[in-house]
Amino acid sequence: MAALDGLAIAGGETRREPPTRPPRSNGGAMDWDDVRVFLAVVRTGSMRAAGRALGLSQPTIARRLAAFEASFGGTTLFDRLPEGLRLNAAGEQLVAEAESVEDAVLTLERRRAAASPVLSGTVRISTGECAAGFLARCLSGPTTTALPSGITLELVFAQQEANLARREADMALRHQPPESGDFYISKAGTFACAVYRRRGADASAWVTYPDEQAHYAPARWVQRQVEETEKPVALRASSMLMHLEAIRAGAARGVLPCYVGDDHPLLERLTPPIPEIAAEYWIIVHRDLRRAACVRAVIDWVKALFAEQRDVLAGVT
Repeated sequence: MAALDGLAIAGGETRREPPTRPPRSNGGAMDWDDVRVFLAVVRTGSMRAAGRALGLSQPTIARRLAAFEASFGGTTLFDRLPEGLRLNAAGEQLVAEAESVEDAVLTLERRRAAASPVLSGTVRISTGECAAGFLARCLSGPTTTALPSGITLELVFAQQEANLARREADMALRHQPPESGDFYISKAGTFACAVYRRRGADASAWVTYPDEQAHYAPARWVQRQVEETEKPVALRASSMLMHLEAIRAGAARGVLPCYVGDDHPLLERLTPPIPEIAAEYWIIVHRDLRRAACVRAVIDWVKALFAEQRDVLAGVT
């Protein structure tokens, strides 16, 4: 069916915007691209946000949404409000069926990808900043484990977990495995963390996370140290890179993964690894996609890296 034409796949195809065309009448075949635009607008509440989610321009989103509405006789499926688009009663009646179409198409796409024996293409991994940095540095350098040359790694740092069933990523590295879903799950390993400061600096103040990230284990641990030592907080920052730069400059002390702090020539470690803020990582892949040659190769590569670099990650010096 025409529904599969132009479907963007995270595992290697280039996303292209289709040529301009007028909305179709309700006599033609429905296009999957229009269905996914409808669902993206439902989930994001605006054409602009839907465009960002799908990698399409706002005019393309508007055109495809108009085509989808035209296929139902021109019925308006959203109330146009100043704050965005809100699904109306007519649109609500279509969501469940549209999601069923989405599930079927994505299942076919995962199985098509899994059937390909080609060991080349892009594999998209959703993970946090620490794990992304570790994988990036291991593409070359302090490792004997090589990623197959035909594979491009795409690392996505996302505050919110990517939906693997919808192919927002091919695999994920997360601190906790999901409680449900049809996933292959394997524990990769653990990152140890410790307190660091610039070598020879006083740096008695702390760097920590802002209030929005106060639930992070390192943020809770640092807050207890601030209360117990009555030392000030010099910086609150949402990124580990910002923490590293403040510590490197001698402005503060703070928590870093041992693989980062121990390897930095300007830093010294002030504590042993702190067990309560060690970060576990789990490999998570949709079970259908696990059979894809590229994805299998990346899973094997990640496992080998964590095994080879176990002492570095554990802060064993």
